[in-house]
Amino acid sequence: MAVKDFFTQAQQQEISHSIERAELNTAGEVRVHLEETCKIEPLKRAIEVFEKLAMHQTEQRNGVLFYLAVKDKKFAVIGDQGINVLVEENFWDDVKTEMLNHFKLSKFSEGLCKGIEMAGEKLKIHFPYQANDVNELSNDISFGE
Repeated sequence: MAVKDFFTQAQQQEISHSIERAELNTAGEVRVHLEETCKIEPLKRAIEVFEKLAMHQTEQRNGVLFYLAVKDKKFAVIGDQGINVLVEENFWDDVKTEMLNHFKLSKFSEGLCKGIEMAGEKLKIHFPYQANDVNELSNDISFGE
């Protein structure tokens, strides 16, 4: 199965809508990236993808990346320095645990949407929506190496 087919079209739309909902009340930015495999530690790979997607170039450094290597069953959640300095030390681990609870039941899109929702709530607290807010990053899932 190709990585683009891991989620159905309906699930991909729901994930994009979850990102839109998470970003409605915040100046923060959320992205989802899927790959088939991850040859290194998933957090390190997520950092590489974060930079490749130019997520570190947001104005307030408040981007959040959900990285999944679907064939290898690995994932990571990372936030940029602007959000990382404001959330509790274990926040991203809590998000991953919540997602993993869904993943163990093969509810991958639901788990991802829940993680996005949790990140959106924190972003809303620390980076409230501004009238002049611009969506700096795509809400679509990105795929590939």
